[in-house]
Amino acid sequence: MLNLVIFGPPGSGKGTQAVKIAEKFNLFHLSTGDIFRANIKGGTELGNLAQTFMDKGDLVPDEVTIKMLQAEVEKHPEVKGFIFDGFPRTIPQADSLDKFLATRKTNISNMLSLEVEDEELLKRIILRGKNSGRADDQNEEIVRNRIKEYNTKTAPLKNYYLQQGKCKIILGLGGIEEIFGKLCAAIETVV
Repeated sequence: MLNLVIFGPPGSGKGTQAVKIAEKFNLFHLSTGDIFRANIKGGTELGNLAQTFMDKGDLVPDEVTIKMLQAEVEKHPEVKGFIFDGFPRTIPQADSLDKFLATRKTNISNMLSLEVEDEELLKRIILRGKNSGRADDQNEEIVRNRIKEYNTKTAPLKNYYLQQGKCKIILGLGGIEEIFGKLCAAIETVV
């Protein structure tokens, strides 16, 4: 089973690339953002709790995120693998994911880390907010806080996978197809 983590700061292109990777490698795309939005829209208890954190630009606590993600994985026992988009974001989440996947007799094959400078991220997210209408993406203060949260709380996770020899670093600049080509080349080394 091929299980990938696509990693990078908000606005790095994770979601766009994850969809393309899922299609090419026949993986199930698990986006924590989509899972959160579905739970929020559905008015679930976990969704309402997640919304209170997201409104401030803060990370949703591990316990909430992990419960949502496990429920989604368990809905799809037939798939050939997963691409995790937006998860894990912390070392405790990565450890929980490893333990959960071990119960399913599988593991993370590789992390694909997209690297993009903060000011470029800010420009991309503000533009995305204008195009999508997402209010949280249009507020510069919230966006800067999300980038700061990533840099202080999430970026250290890269070392977790580097120490396992499971991290490929890809420069997230250039066109979508150019970046996709770099990601595919990295994936081919573990398939």
